[in-house]
Amino acid sequence: MQILIWVMMIVGGAAGLLSTAYLVLAMPIILVWKIFRKVKYHIAICD
Repeated sequence: MQILIWVMMIVGGAAGLLSTAYLVLAMPIILVWKIFRKVKYHIAICD
């Protein structure tokens, strides 16, 4: 029973770590991409 709890903790921690890393990396990249499109192509940031 103890090993099952440890496995669940590791899997849950890894899922949280991966989702947080994705958000931390993706948000600035998308923001820079939208600003680049705004400057170069005059496309609205919300599109």
